[in-house]
Amino acid sequence: MCCLVQKCGLKLKETPRKPIDYKYGPRSVAVGDFNNDSWPDMVVADHIVNDIAIYFGQNGTSFSTPIQYPTGNGSTPYIVAVGDFNNDSRLDIAVANFGTNSIGIFLGIGNGSFEKHVELSMGSSRPIFICLFDMNNDTTLDIITANYGTQTISILLGYGNGSFSSLTSYSTGYDSFPSSVATGHFNSDTYLDLAIANHGTDNVQILFGNQNGNFTNGLTISTSIGSRPNSITVGDFNQDDYQDIAVANYGSNKIGIFLNNGNGTFGKQVTYSTNASSPYSIGVGDFNQDNLLDLIVTNNGTGNIAFFLGYGNGSFVQARMYSTGDFSTISFALCDVNKDHRLDILVVSNDTGVIHILLGSFEGFQNQMTFSTGSFPHSVAVGDFNNDTQLDIVVANSAGNSVSVLLGYGNGSFQNRMTFSTGSYPFSVAVGDFNNDT
Repeated sequence: MCCLVQKCGLKLKETPRKPIDYKYGPRSVAVGDFNNDSWPDMVVADHIVNDIAIYFGQNGTSFSTPIQYPTGNGSTPYIVAVGDFNNDSRLDIAVANFGTNSIGIFLGIGNGSFEKHVELSMGSSRPIFICLFDMNNDTTLDIITANYGTQTISILLGYGNGSFSSLTSYSTGYDSFPSSVATGHFNSDTYLDLAIANHGTDNVQILFGNQNGNFTNGLTISTSIGSRPNSITVGDFNQDDYQDIAVANYGSNKIGIFLNNGNGTFGKQVTYSTNASSPYSIGVGDFNQDNLLDLIVTNNGTGNIAFFLGYGNGSFVQARMYSTGDFSTISFALCDVNKDHRLDILVVSNDTGVIHILLGSFEGFQNQMTFSTGSFPHSVAVGDFNNDTQLDIVVANSAGNSVSVLLGYGNGSFQNRMTFSTGSYPFSVAVGDFNNDT
């Protein structure tokens, strides 16, 4: 693809590794300041030992030994997310438990610790993905899940006190096996819409929101036969004020870009190769500070991270790779760990049970650090759990039926992890204020 816009390069170089070892199987990572020390902490989901692990940041350079919270026997936590579910200005955590068909809610106390988790039943859905957004404009966070077992997406509306409505589900089609969902405004109205990556049917499905908070089937967009889209994200890639879509196509070893026409339809997919890498997760950020959106992809098959720098016209530079040294990189989170006003990256390696932290710099990413998690971590989220204004980390440990919390020191380092029990096989974790206890 020929582009007329010049682009500043992103230099990547190998740096010494400082292990954050978590030998059991991390699956997902998220970031937040859980102890209110102003430094980012992280949470990791571990699907082997069934817990989430929280690492507290230490002055932007290291993290504490994780604190683990069990998610329950057989819970298999896959994905974690962070938010304020009860409007108390303290970050809470939500975990998608694949094994027990439930969502685990951990309400934050504000000092880096959490109340005993409460489980929300998801029937027989097998939730594999979770995200948070205010879907009905009532200023409280709601939960959206992608459900592998029932081939649906579900919405649980938040009441603002830490509790939620029963789920409302929408079919994604026979054998669709939805793997990821994103929110955005895709047509000309003011209502939130949903974009779903359907791994089983090789497509992206759009559900349009309406004035009563419900959704209707909009359109289905092919990602090509055998592409197996695994992750989806949204951003304005060509600066036309319309939200576009990017997907990680696990089966075809490519990412796909769909530019929004502004009326709820999208242009033909444009793809970029990730080589023979099995791209697993995709996200958006400005990594070289040119005010243009770039893409990051974790490659499960080759143990590296791919960066696609954006030109701002809807096209991207071909992939530039950064090695993590592990062949099981799956989930990641983006935040400024060390307060230098540059995006840093937290990457979960499932098989080796570690989190890699890549600190952003003028020349790319440096000073890779590695922190241990629980057994088979699957999802990670970030928030300030102890009201010290420092970001902390929570991890869902799918084999340990638990979540681990690592309180951040604010310099990139974290305290030892704390562990909290969940239900069976927690897969995903999210953070929010669920009970308005400020």
